[in-house]
Amino acid sequence: TIFLDEIGELPLGTQARLLRVLESGEFIRVGSSKVQKTDVRVIAATNKDLLDLAQAGKFREDLYYRLSTVPIRVPSLRDRKEDIPLLFRKFSSDFSEKYRTQSLQLSPDAQQLLMDYPWPGNVRELKNLAEQISVLSTEREITSDMMRAFMPNGQSRSLALVQPAGIPIPSPSGENKYDNTSEREILYKLFFDLKKDLNEMKQMLYDLTNGGGNFSHTPAADNYSSYPVPETNVPQPYVPQGASSPVVIHTGDNMAQHEEVEDSLYLADMEKEFIVKALKKHKGRRRDAASELGISERTLYRKIKEYDINE
Repeated sequence: TIFLDEIGELPLGTQARLLRVLESGEFIRVGSSKVQKTDVRVIAATNKDLLDLAQAGKFREDLYYRLSTVPIRVPSLRDRKEDIPLLFRKFSSDFSEKYRTQSLQLSPDAQQLLMDYPWPGNVRELKNLAEQISVLSTEREITSDMMRAFMPNGQSRSLALVQPAGIPIPSPSGENKYDNTSEREILYKLFFDLKKDLNEMKQMLYDLTNGGGNFSHTPAADNYSSYPVPETNVPQPYVPQGASSPVVIHTGDNMAQHEEVEDSLYLADMEKEFIVKALKKHKGRRRDAASELGISERTLYRKIKEYDINE
């Protein structure tokens, strides 16, 4: 038995492959050219309406009818409120055993608070809440006031315990809130800084291994708190935390990056040349050519297509 969770998130290309395996019971392992037979029972789960996705062109209708032989519809947590206290008790017991703490006990008003909440995240959200309370709460008798501190509307329910510098802290009144766009800009900024640091370290290593090492010291300010994301991609000097002045490496014309690109192109040309010679030697017989090259026949097919080799 194989369980496929979130089947509605599968790309269309993967859906076609899955349908082919379900219909024929045959597949080829990665790196192999031998057809394998399989006989499995498939259980798929999703929280989306697959027929709506099929009408929108995001899910194959033939795959839907192939999978929905025995449909089992599980109502959402908000539609079975009587299960909420039982599930919370189960999760609490599991986490108390895992973290070696006492199990949580809910007061009647806290239990009612759980049952009144709509639970958009379903059982996973309830499990996450039970784990948070088990780990963070010093009390084992949970009241409604204590429960509200961990509910999504509570002020303590934040995405980060420490706000990064330069980011406005959300207030209960709704002032200084930042939306998904600003959060995305923050992530872009962090990735940009990481990439910049990596490039600087590569250049430093290149200079050291080639007898360089002429570094100069130039005052500069730490720019990790500047938001939004810079529009240009010009490298800036990196300042280690607590340092009085940064170490600036003069990259010149980025010869290290150019050499990496040239090496990559050179290796690709060599690989293409070896494949062409092997195919000519074996008169187009791909299996023999792949054997001589030490790669699978499937990989050889992919390389022929990648390099646009005419046989």
